[in-house]
Amino acid sequence: MAMKKTDLEKNKALKLNNAMKQASASRFGKAAAADAKVDRREQRKLDQAQGLVAFACKLNGELVEELKTRAATHPEGMTGLLNEVIKRGLAG
Repeated sequence: MAMKKTDLEKNKALKLNNAMKQASASRFGKAAAADAKVDRREQRKLDQAQGLVAFACKLNGELVEELKTRAATHPEGMTGLLNEVIKRGLAG
């Protein structure tokens, strides 16, 4: 079954609109991300060189807020604060 000429034109227009939306979003998003920090691969290499390992867990919301508050003033940020707190806790 052949499509009508108008249906073909509508499909072309939809494809073009979607392509334009994706191109503009990715172009501007990439530029902002590139300016903000090093890429993920490079960051992974830096972390591995320091012996850092990603460790995810679920914490109470109130505890997270307190950690964020304290991490804001900690010289090494959240990672440094958590290292310090966990080491103290494990030492007993």
